[in-house]
Formats: sequence, structure tokens, C-alpha cells
Amino acid sequence: MRIISGKYKGKKIIQPLDKFTRPLKDLTKESIFNLIKHSKHVEVEIVNSNVLDLFSGSGSFGLECLSRGASNITFCENYAPAIKILEKNINHFKCKNSIELIKIDIFKLIKDKDFFKSKFDLIFLDPPFKEERIRKLILDIKNLKLLDKSGIIILHRSKKYKDSIENDFNVVLEKTYGISKIFFIKL
Repeated sequence: MRIISGKYKGKKIIQPLDKFTRPLKDLTKESIFNLIKHSKHVEVEIVNSNVLDLFSGSGSFGLECLSRGASNITFCENYAPAIKILEKNINHFKCKNSIELIKIDIFKLIKDKDFFKSKFDLIFLDPPFKEERIRKLILDIKNLKLLDKSGIIILHRSKKYKDSIENDFNVVLEKTYGISKIFFIKL
């Protein structure tokens, strides 16, 4: 795994070795960033953006955003082995000024409506494929107004998993890559 573009292009990202953390594949990540940059359905600019990376794992998505000029990245992860890898990656990139690492279960944190002080331009959700509370989490993000009005949520799911995402939210793009399905959601 590596950074695809920007300031840290080519820099390697340490991957978790356990089977419980599923890193975002480089090809899928590259496709997501191409859609962000070139799709008429996505109005987000990565440069100077405020990004929330939920279920961060190794931090691949957030670090890619940082490399491409995002000004702030908030990582949220609660799985201890993934946190160790994420901390190593953050230290490896020597960019602590623009990064916040929250080591807590997002489902507990989201109940604290006063925790997040600013809105996000981009929220990336990469939960375990078997996680069933994603619809509720997106509703919480909407109700707490965590997403900027021109912002977008990018959700990474298994193409086999049957979410009601398409029925419940404004999905402006939906793409399938191998076993992954990517949803671009506007609130």
C-alpha cells in the first residue's frame, strides 16, 4: 500500500497483519480520488479540506487526503491493533499538526453532540463489512450537521451486503470494484 499522489506520492503505508482490518486497495482508492476530482456529482475540493476518516484502520484514506493538500484530518479508530499501525503511519508522515487521532468507538462518540467543533467537507466511512449500524451512523451525522452543505460522505461496503443506503439517502454515485461497493452520499 502506498500514497498515490501529492506531497507524499510513493511513500509506503504500513499495513495491518491481522485479518480483522481490511485495508482500502490502492486501485479502489485511486478510483475514489479520480471521482472526487472529475465527477460532476462531487463538489468537494481536497485542497484545504477538513476530512473525517471513520473506522480509519491504517489511515490510508486520510493520509492520501493529507498528501493531496487537505488541511485537517480527523482519524477515528477503536481497534487496538489498528491504532498501533495508524500511529506508526502518522509518525512516519511527520504531519501531526494537521491530524487528530480519536481512539474511541464512533458509535459512543457520536452520542456526544458537542464533541465535533467543526463541519467536515469529506467523511469517509470504511466500517467492517459486517457492521449493521451504518444507516444509523449516517443519520446521526446528518442530525448533528457534521457535513458541510457541499460536502460528501464516501461509504465503503461489501457488494454482497444489502444496506438500505440507496433507499434512505441521496446516493449521487455508486461504483463497484471487486468485492467493494463505494457510495457517494450527499446529505
